[in-house]
Amino acid sequence: MTETLLHCCCAPCSSAIIEWMMQHDVRPTLYYCNPNIYPEEEYMIRKNELTRYAKELGLRVIDDDHLPEWEGWELYHKGWLDAICGLEHEPERGKRCLKCFKIRLLRAAEIAKKEGFEIFTTTLASSRWKSLDQINEAGLWAAEQVNNAAKTEQEKVTFDTHNWRKGGLQERRNQLLKEIGFYNQLYCGCEFSLEAMKKKFAGNECCGKETPSQSNMPE
Repeated sequence: MTETLLHCCCAPCSSAIIEWMMQHDVRPTLYYCNPNIYPEEEYMIRKNELTRYAKELGLRVIDDDHLPEWEGWELYHKGWLDAICGLEHEPERGKRCLKCFKIRLLRAAEIAKKEGFEIFTTTLASSRWKSLDQINEAGLWAAEQVNNAAKTEQEKVTFDTHNWRKGGLQERRNQLLKEIGFYNQLYCGCEFSLEAMKKKFAGNECCGKETPSQSNMPE
């Protein structure tokens, strides 16, 4: 069985990918590294949903914000804000998103090396909100950074550019979303995507109701 490190953004986007992997003799270790997610309540909901699902499947989760480098969500998120400083007003799928992907996937590449995984990939590639080209650029760049610093061939890692939107996985994701009853978010994660989503829905179905970040509306 092949072992791989799967960077996970949330449970809904992870579910069909995990199922596919396990059906194809690949055992994933899940890596939750999402310092972009805002606010803290949203961050915890997404993390807890992924952890719950992993526990049901008997899979290991590596929780990035519990690693020694971090001391709670506020500092964790501030580090991300500092890293994307100057890109706050970039549009979705712009330079801020590419920077965000690089931050998270470099961390995933480093953890893959540390934990002895030869391959890492990400559920970000399954989301219709993201640019697949940006994700692949960030993942390949992250692998290159780690490999340039590797002292041996055994320390090198490979980023799997598998297109997780094809092969019926998007449809299966939506099926599992309903079957399992996952909390389903309506924005990418950061405060900037949240504001963009609020503007999009302003005066529409969200008017006078709970904010989409608190709802469980399907995509």
